[in-house]
Amino acid sequence: MTTLPVSPIPHPGIIRVAHSPDADDAFMFWAMAAGKIDTGGRRYVHELGDIESLNRRALAGELEVSAVSLHAYAYLADRYALLAHGASIGDRYGPRIVAREPAPRDPRAALARRLIAVPGELTTAFLALRLYQPAARHVVVAFDQIEDCVASGNADAGLLIHEGQLTYADRGLHLWADMGEWWYQETQLPLPLGGNVVRRDLGESLMRAIARDLKASIEYGLAHRAEALAHAQGFSRGLDAKRVDEFVGMYVNAYTVDYGATGRRAVTELLTRARQSGIVPGPVDLAFVAADS
Repeated sequence: MTTLPVSPIPHPGIIRVAHSPDADDAFMFWAMAAGKIDTGGRRYVHELGDIESLNRRALAGELEVSAVSLHAYAYLADRYALLAHGASIGDRYGPRIVAREPAPRDPRAALARRLIAVPGELTTAFLALRLYQPAARHVVVAFDQIEDCVASGNADAGLLIHEGQLTYADRGLHLWADMGEWWYQETQLPLPLGGNVVRRDLGESLMRAIARDLKASIEYGLAHRAEALAHAQGFSRGLDAKRVDEFVGMYVNAYTVDYGATGRRAVTELLTRARQSGIVPGPVDLAFVAADS
């Protein structure tokens, strides 16, 4: 993929940070956005966008810090490093394939040549689908319209991310496969879905400071869970408080505070398999920037 020239930092001390308008991201960035933590002289300007849009913006090098899919990181590693904090990792759960009919005996075989609505070709959900059933056909649909697409018969199945993982049954849809559970059975590892990246041209000192700020924001949210959940509720697209709590608990966990050895191994395994399958080009430079590095 072709990348464009890097956009300069708009003003000294101002750092653009982009993330999804979802409950889990809102939860982890709340303390940073609300001024609950000391960020020194660093001022963060938050921008919101769906994950596929953020992946595309990162390809252009537009932002200093951004949430991205780990699939997309395979194309970004020359320009961005992974922050060791803020990952979305599913431990035996993840994107879900759903359909109008109950699951057949062998969903994986049944999906061959079926048309699946997916949230973007650079999402990790799509990467997992290609590893799971490369013969499936796909159509890109906005992530929050996939349930409608399947229910209306415009696709045979849908690949759900975000809160759709919890709400599909409300639409009368049936679970065919959970990519996180499938990945665990394959590897005995959690499924790393998204992370936050920082532009390498900021320099080591500033990258480490940003890592410290992000980790502090996550830890503050976890320590003040009720207040952070109340903020996250506003980004839940109709989930009730119980489901918001459940969803945030799924994707703001110990791996979010820090990937740790297991999380890093899971990222390596995912991108290695993607390369071996011809889905991504070449080896990926997995550089992690940690708060204590």
